[in-house]
Amino acid sequence: MNLELILFIVLATVAVVSSVTMITRPNPVISAVFLVLNFFALAGLYLLLNAQFIAVVQIIVYAGAIMVLFLFVLMLLNTETEYKLFVDKRAIKFFAILVSAFVFIQISYLIFFGRPSRTLTIDEAASVNAGTIQTIGQQLYTNYIIPFEVAGFLLLAATIGALVLAKKKFE
Repeated sequence: MNLELILFIVLATVAVVSSVTMITRPNPVISAVFLVLNFFALAGLYLLLNAQFIAVVQIIVYAGAIMVLFLFVLMLLNTETEYKLFVDKRAIKFFAILVSAFVFIQISYLIFFGRPSRTLTIDEAASVNAGTIQTIGQQLYTNYIIPFEVAGFLLLAATIGALVLAKKKFE
């Protein structure tokens, strides 16, 4: 067993356990914490796939910005009234169990009866290399430098405009 396989098993186990725990917790804030743990495990899986840029974006965008917004919404909502809506809905629970069992059977079939994939072709190996930070940075700063700079100036103008609109009066 090599280190890559051990890391995959550990990260996949963390992702599966944290996702199941996230769904089964009655407290939405605790569920959000397990969702963040799931995001970190997925970022680790992306690193194992040589997609460093997607792993970093997963951490920064999802585990950082989106989860902060999600936690603000959770704090503003009254979740006690929403829990009472599904207390006596047995048909919805039964349907959810059926769908979950069906998906579990499909995944089990793929794991136990699926055949390993063939070796990578040249095009597939090039697509794996395209997700690295070095390749993205090289393309961004050589072929796409003008759109990159335009986007930077637009963000700067938007920031200055937001500051001007937020200021009450000029002195």
